[in-house]
Amino acid sequence: MNVLSGGKLKLIQAALRLITQSRSLTSLGLRELAREAGLNPNTFYRHFRNLDEFGLQVLGYIAEDMKSGVRELRRMAESSEQASHDTVTFVYHYFLANPAATTVAVRELHGPSALLRRALEAQLDASAREMAEDIIERRLVSAVPTETIHEISRMTIRYILFRAMDYIEKPAQRAMIQHETERFINRQFRGAMLDGMAESEVQALLEKDL
Repeated sequence: MNVLSGGKLKLIQAALRLITQSRSLTSLGLRELAREAGLNPNTFYRHFRNLDEFGLQVLGYIAEDMKSGVRELRRMAESSEQASHDTVTFVYHYFLANPAATTVAVRELHGPSALLRRALEAQLDASAREMAEDIIERRLVSAVPTETIHEISRMTIRYILFRAMDYIEKPAQRAMIQHETERFINRQFRGAMLDGMAESEVQALLEKDL
């Protein structure tokens, strides 16, 4: 849960209202930001040293909201398939309800600020690590090696972010994008399970399906 309050929270929420697909956090003007937040421009420097530090707070604000929701959904899931469905549903719906958050994440991952790029990469890695640890702890895919679960989790987080803008901008394709994302996740884990089986076991499984 976010514990920010007062002027700092108002500035962050103002930035998320002002962000568009053609702008990055570091392109926002301080007067514009303060005006949107209903604050004196000098207030910014009482809370942040510069725009990079402000950007870090905005990324943290977004990440914490998402992680808390995904964490709760995965707690309730009873299988890896259910976990992937619920997680994908929550994340895409969050992006849809918070398009500015999506824009920030997508743009800053390739934006002009090296500090923000590194911070976003770190947050993506942290989310992937938490996802992997939850899967491992609850033995949702016990046949898959630990390092492979971490690898798939990293791929999953980036795949979802990659598809997020399409999900927002193309309403007619949302069901298809969600379905493709779930298939991507489940196929990665099923493929990893097959990697750990003997060739004869894989062949027997294929013949059974045929």
